[in-house]
Amino acid sequence: MIATRSAISLGKLAIRSSGAATLGARSFSSSRSSLASTLLFVEHRKGEINPATLSALTAAQKLGGDVHAAVVGSESEVEGVADKVAKVNGISKVFYSASKPFEAHLPESLAPLLKSLLEKGSYSHLFAGHTAVGRDTIPRVAALVDSAQISDIIEVQGEDTFVRPIYAGNALATVKSSDKVKIITVRGTAFEAASTEGGSAEKEKIPAGSAEAPTEFVEEKLTVSARPDLGTASRVVSGGRALKSTENFAKYIEPLADALNAAVGASRAAVDAGYADNSLQVGQTGKIIAPELYVAVGISGAIQHLAGMKDSKTIVAINKDADAPIFQVADLGLVADLYDAVPELTEKIKK
Repeated sequence: MIATRSAISLGKLAIRSSGAATLGARSFSSSRSSLASTLLFVEHRKGEINPATLSALTAAQKLGGDVHAAVVGSESEVEGVADKVAKVNGISKVFYSASKPFEAHLPESLAPLLKSLLEKGSYSHLFAGHTAVGRDTIPRVAALVDSAQISDIIEVQGEDTFVRPIYAGNALATVKSSDKVKIITVRGTAFEAASTEGGSAEKEKIPAGSAEAPTEFVEEKLTVSARPDLGTASRVVSGGRALKSTENFAKYIEPLADALNAAVGASRAAVDAGYADNSLQVGQTGKIIAPELYVAVGISGAIQHLAGMKDSKTIVAINKDADAPIFQVADLGLVADLYDAVPELTEKIKK
């Protein structure tokens, strides 16, 4: 919590730090009787629902009311995704729409459609994952409905009260909104993913509308890897500045990751130095993850990096500096030269 007893007004939001838990509990109790109605924006890729959406659904369910889903995409895949969403436990209705701009999730086209759905259904909340697409689209929806967005929440205390991290996760702000429609993005690592089975929602196809998009999707370049996806992997091995070169990163980090069947990550220092691709960055300005196992090799542990991985179930740190901040959050720490320790560890794991 923020160490202050004052309330800070930010437009239509009020942030309170002292006594916020009690206030939230009262609000949550009273909101149960009204039962909020929620629209969930479903993000998907290649026919698969983004795990962040399933976590956002879990957060939305804590309000106790009906949750309807909005699915958009191309003509060839949107109905198939809508079928999968209809089977997700906790969703009672699925709206789906097809359009060429929707194929690339262009925010200028998505935002008017979501605004229309919010107004038509008189929803009290809009939930979405705090992903690249969510961060691009949802603020536009908030502007269209004249609401102040509440970003990256990690706890639902009531129909109008939520908790979100600030200052790279070093403080938590309890935010209470008086807006008619609450616009919310959810940190995927803070909530369990909802089950993709057990649901039987009804589906309804809706027109895409005629919103003009000033941007056009040209192409997408993806980094293809046989290793698990960094955002959803249960094990991650990350390297830092101490590796000193791209060759060392590949020589020491990748074999250890392969031995553990883990994804590869990197600190911002390693990415900025060119040792690793930008898509591998873990931290405040990279990916925020919470795997079962996180191995930090040659990473000092700056607060910006810790913000992206400190919720990991088990953290292992290898660093020759015994005073490195990473050891303050590590469950297991090895003070050693990574050039000696990592090859030995890799061989023992292989055996």
